[in-house]
Amino acid sequence: MSGRNNKSKSGVDTSRRGFLTAGLAGGAALAATGMARANGDPLITEIQDWNRYLGDGVDAAPYGMPSEFEAHVVRRDVPWLTADPVSSVNFTPLHELDGIITPNGLCFERHHGGVAEIDPADHRLMIHGLVERPLVFTMQDLMRFPRENRIYFLECAANSGMEWRGSQLNGCQFTHGMVHCVVYTGVPLKYLLDEAGVKTSGKWLLAEGADAAAMTRSIPIEKALEDCLVAFKMNGEALRPEQGYPVRLVVPGWEGNMWIKWLRRLEVGDEPWGQREETSKYTDLLANGQARRHTWAMEVKSVITSPSPQAPIAHGPGRTVITGLAWSGNGRIDRVDVSLDGGRNWRPARIDGPSISKALHRFYLDIDWDGSEMLLQSRAMDETGMIQPMKDELRAARGENSIYHNNGIQTWHVNGDGVAENVEVS
Repeated sequence: MSGRNNKSKSGVDTSRRGFLTAGLAGGAALAATGMARANGDPLITEIQDWNRYLGDGVDAAPYGMPSEFEAHVVRRDVPWLTADPVSSVNFTPLHELDGIITPNGLCFERHHGGVAEIDPADHRLMIHGLVERPLVFTMQDLMRFPRENRIYFLECAANSGMEWRGSQLNGCQFTHGMVHCVVYTGVPLKYLLDEAGVKTSGKWLLAEGADAAAMTRSIPIEKALEDCLVAFKMNGEALRPEQGYPVRLVVPGWEGNMWIKWLRRLEVGDEPWGQREETSKYTDLLANGQARRHTWAMEVKSVITSPSPQAPIAHGPGRTVITGLAWSGNGRIDRVDVSLDGGRNWRPARIDGPSISKALHRFYLDIDWDGSEMLLQSRAMDETGMIQPMKDELRAARGENSIYHNNGIQTWHVNGDGVAENVEVS
């Protein structure tokens, strides 16, 4: 939008002056309404049960649990996506969260052979192949190396994959919920490789998991030495079993299937292995029948998490917070723009909280909504200058055969009642 006319086609004034003016007026109205309600609202004027009775003591829940009133905030699956839940996925409830850190119990799951249950005392990590000293590490051995704490997002390559051919799933939990962001604690992989002594002919690394699927991926040795971690904790506690307990590989900015869980073996070689999961899967089939290989980096992307289909505007017209997430495997997010009218006009959103390379970024746009329909979109730009594309741009470049690396701009249609729906605009 231009500086002269900040009134969008949806009838929403998004200028700072317009918002402040509306906010002052709306604040007075809210205050007046609030005082009127306070005079007769029994939730204010009468003592409630929680004021009368003692609650549970300190050991009632030794680990701690969310409030019973947040019981709906859980990972969810789409049963018809896969034939069997042991090789399937569930989704992070992005619309229920704020900030940039995902709670451990809400990080999406993606398994190829179900969750491996491993006693850490029995787990081993082997490094062999083109190395001077083949080694086997116990968990106690790994704990003796210098460790680091790093915040990274993890995104499945198939996140938003169902949207390649058009709007399919009605909720950002299902369209974008195969992403999370946590604090990983672990040993830089380069320390372990240095201990083994990589030979000059060693150009690739094969990482293998201890699960029933024996998930394996080839990783260039440069990436392995640059920023990969062998992680054993997330958000300060041990990895959850579904996240690879007792140890997993962290490959910052790259597609999630390379972050091998239950990591048991690292083989150094002179060329990529071409394993099942990097030939039959995790390649990008183009319109001409050829497939792009080795498309590891997750490209710049964003989504508005509220309002969205699972998080409608429930308060009616007035002060409204639009919020969402942005991320890029290339580094930091420099800017996020939000459109209220399907991409005709854009306003810069406010990025709040830490801005960390290859981590989620939280953005906000505060508006005064007049109840008009909106076509909400967000568009992210990263520090390398990459800009999130429209879905039609992606299709023009890659066709509609792929399910991977869909970073196209998402659109939510919000009607006059505040209800949102997954749509596309062209």
